[in-house]
Amino acid sequence: MLVFLVHVRDPQFYALPVKTRAKNGRIRVMGFPPIGIMSLSSVLKQAGHECVMFDQANPDTPDEVIIEAINRRQPALVGLSFLSTTSYPYAKILARRIRAANQKVKLAFGGVFATLSAQLVKLQCPEVDFVCRGDGEQLILDLLEHLDNPEPVAGLTWARDGQVRQNANRTMERNLDQWPFPDRESLELDFIESMPLDVPAVLSMERFTTMQTSRGCPWPCVFCDIPIFNEGKWRARSPQHVTDEFKHLQELGYGSVYFVDDHFLLQPKRIEAICKGVVDNGITIQWGCEGRVDSVAQHLFPAMAKAHCRTIMFGIESGSQKILDRLQKEQTLAEVEHAVGNAKRAGIEIVHGFFTVGNPDETVEDMEATFDLASRLPLDTFGFNRLCVYRGTPLWQEYVKRGLVSETTDWYKYFKCSAIDPTCLPGETINDVRQAGLRRLFLYKLLHYPVQTFRLLRRFLRYMPVRDVVYLIIKPFLGKGKGATKAEVLSRAVEHGVLKDEAASLTQVTDDMLEHVFRESRSERLRIQQEAEGRRELPMVAS
Repeated sequence: MLVFLVHVRDPQFYALPVKTRAKNGRIRVMGFPPIGIMSLSSVLKQAGHECVMFDQANPDTPDEVIIEAINRRQPALVGLSFLSTTSYPYAKILARRIRAANQKVKLAFGGVFATLSAQLVKLQCPEVDFVCRGDGEQLILDLLEHLDNPEPVAGLTWARDGQVRQNANRTMERNLDQWPFPDRESLELDFIESMPLDVPAVLSMERFTTMQTSRGCPWPCVFCDIPIFNEGKWRARSPQHVTDEFKHLQELGYGSVYFVDDHFLLQPKRIEAICKGVVDNGITIQWGCEGRVDSVAQHLFPAMAKAHCRTIMFGIESGSQKILDRLQKEQTLAEVEHAVGNAKRAGIEIVHGFFTVGNPDETVEDMEATFDLASRLPLDTFGFNRLCVYRGTPLWQEYVKRGLVSETTDWYKYFKCSAIDPTCLPGETINDVRQAGLRRLFLYKLLHYPVQTFRLLRRFLRYMPVRDVVYLIIKPFLGKGKGATKAEVLSRAVEHGVLKDEAASLTQVTDDMLEHVFRESRSERLRIQQEAEGRRELPMVAS
């Protein structure tokens, strides 16, 4: 059977100008490749099916091109994959456009948000025939065998005679080695690695991809839905299987890989075996991962560095122990300092810290403590994002009990905590403290970590225009500019992702407004791309 798979994303990824295309002629994109649909594509092809993939990061395949291809080739199934609440508006609109143009094709949703809200999604978007819950590899194979009568397909939500049906949950598969490596070569895009900063900063022009060596995380952080999606379980591929994929990627010419594991630093013996496999097989690919600061595998940081681990990213969140406890991080400030210091002493080139601001019960003093901690830590890069709450997290359940959100009317929305929680600081105060904290942080880094800062800036200058690197440095010192209108804010959120705090607004507008915003922002995107083509090698978009 012929299957189309579409990765729907809120566009925080940027296509580079035509003159910077890869040697193979492909468009290059800053950001993470759609490993979900790539994994399903390889499973489908191994089973004898035909699969065509689309990624909405590709400017050459807008909705109209995807719909025209569907009408021309008439696939048996079109799967729309998306991860989060903020991507749901795009998926919903695309599904309705496909259905308006083609009444026969079978449509399916998949992803974390769809899994956690399957019945509600099916009711709100009846144009979609199936909502797939949980892991998709075996599910999509079973669905293709039972398209006309999907009653036997575990993990499926669908409807018959106007009634939504919820098939039994699928047993969580622990043998991840059984699946083939993701189908990375069939998507007509190449990806390059960038840092998770407010301004996209190119880390390398090497051919870049992602790898998933494990799934799940058992820790109960209140803002995260991963433990619920994975039923609190952590499942891992064997070290040999991971090493074999590394060898496969090196043969294909990849130079940089990032692990999208929720917590790579969990099992020391496994990490040690992977590192040994990389070294013993002469693999030169540089790689990065995420992990917790309380990991018991920190003695392996030197081995990881020897095996070409270039980047480690820690979820630090706050410099206040009170806030860490409020977020149920189950970590201490001492563990934070210990982990970051260990990573740098081991020779890890880039150590990144994720922080949140605008947390429940957070005071100005707590926020200032966060920036003070970030200043003291030998971090290379850092990000400070407003905490948001979305369905499927423990914090959402708390807000339901407190009457701050409604399961009936708000389930598909995504809120900044400061917009609905009276225990949070006002939004304007958060922005003011964050701006002042960033200024203080940048000055501290320049004065106290000049060599470390210079090395990072030198790396950025290899691939970025000087003006963008300068802006990256001086941005916290700039005053407030003229505010955007609501339509402009939504438009930028739709097409550029340049105002991350406004992602919440996008989930809360009507579908009619979304259609209007999409039309307006497509015109704006075309104009900006044309301007970028004319003036710079890499389009760096500031938030």
